[in-house]
Amino acid sequence: MSSPQWPETPGHGEPVPQLEPKARVHSDIDRQEMVPNKKSAVLVDGVVLNGPTTNAKTGEKFVEEACKLIMEEVVLKATDINEKVCEWQPPEQLKKLLDLEVRDTGESHDRLLKLCQDVIRFSVKTNHPRFFNQLYAGLDYYSLAARFMTEALNPSIYTYEVSPVFLLVEEAVLKKMIEFIGWKEGDGIFNPGGSVSNMYAMNLARYKYCPDIKEKGLFGLPRLTLFTSAECHYSMKKAASFLGIGTQNVCFVETDGRGKMIPEELEKQIWQAREEGTMPFLVCATSGTTVLGAFDPLDEIADICERHGLWLHVDDLLKKCYSAKASYLFQQDKFYDVSYDTGDKSIQCSRRPDAFKFWMTWKALGTLGLEERVNRALALSRYLVEEIKKREGFKLLMEPEYANICFWYIPPSLREMEEGPEFWEKLHLVAPAIKERMMKKGSLMLGYQPHRGKVNFFRQVVISPQVRREDMDFLLDEIDLLGRDM
Repeated sequence: MSSPQWPETPGHGEPVPQLEPKARVHSDIDRQEMVPNKKSAVLVDGVVLNGPTTNAKTGEKFVEEACKLIMEEVVLKATDINEKVCEWQPPEQLKKLLDLEVRDTGESHDRLLKLCQDVIRFSVKTNHPRFFNQLYAGLDYYSLAARFMTEALNPSIYTYEVSPVFLLVEEAVLKKMIEFIGWKEGDGIFNPGGSVSNMYAMNLARYKYCPDIKEKGLFGLPRLTLFTSAECHYSMKKAASFLGIGTQNVCFVETDGRGKMIPEELEKQIWQAREEGTMPFLVCATSGTTVLGAFDPLDEIADICERHGLWLHVDDLLKKCYSAKASYLFQQDKFYDVSYDTGDKSIQCSRRPDAFKFWMTWKALGTLGLEERVNRALALSRYLVEEIKKREGFKLLMEPEYANICFWYIPPSLREMEEGPEFWEKLHLVAPAIKERMMKKGSLMLGYQPHRGKVNFFRQVVISPQVRREDMDFLLDEIDLLGRDM
């Protein structure tokens, strides 16, 4: 390539390089730089300002090729049971297989597409009908299309002026959900997940109890105490730590044999906390605990909260608690209804339009379609429970209340052993060993855990609409195949 020529640009007094097109060294979808116009080129601090820094046609071609790859390798194969659930590699080996280094110069689009293929190949296929590892819902085509759309548009729902459609969508979804609960009015926002939602609930309850905390902070506050189930999600302790309440001030209320909070124990702990000089302010109940899928007795808990003046529900508290009144975003003299600028009732500024995915699926299936999905998941759960009861070597922890099925696999070598300390010690090793085998084989993924004195057991939660009866049968067959020699 020849050296750049340096003519003077009228009115600027600085030489401007007249760049020639770069030679093609890769494919037609490699990066290209725009050639500035010879007469109008502008240079500031050594940077040519004319034109974009990348070629739009080149970028469009890459997006087209990447989307084709996603369609062929992810979407079209998502429900193919002949595909592996995962292609397991240990961390150090995977580092060698992937080109993870970020370099000073950009790479060709052919190389980037190869990297995309590698990412897909070595990622866990959470949309696979036989991926049961945690609470994943499988592939929903309508939500996926909605996600593609929001990623392309890149909205952030804090003001109506930058995100009019998605704010109205969120409002519509929340309104419908409030109607289903049976409230005449209510408020809410979509959060990144349940952990953040639990933190919101805890902070709102504290703000209701002592609103001065927003401006004065923790100084001078009494010792606050909250109550939650011993089966609660671990995010409750994290939220208490993050908000400065302290994990020692989280009182875990004992549950019954099915994992439900015992109301009498709750009331006893509330009285005890007051006798110790602390100030109870919140009870967090659970509808569908993480492991056992238990539902706390909400009516009885609500009665106790009402008697003791603990947090239940207060309208319009989100904005009062979180509003910062940022003048560069939430101006009150805008030309439209500023009540739609909902960003001031969130702890986040930039917030993804997650409601749009749910809205698109709801529009596609309707309320009855969503109800059918739930009913089918529960029916598949009941089918699996009955199969577990029939099969030698499988044992339920308890009759499930919801879609969480917890069970042990007892290999042949332990089936004649008395259920004493040695038996449980050996059984504790079975689930992790089978999990290792299924992942290295790539045939299945299923979670396991110990829980409150019980040794490791498998936990199957049916959520994905792609799951069939045949997948329930395969689950048990594969566990038996992988564990029968233990």
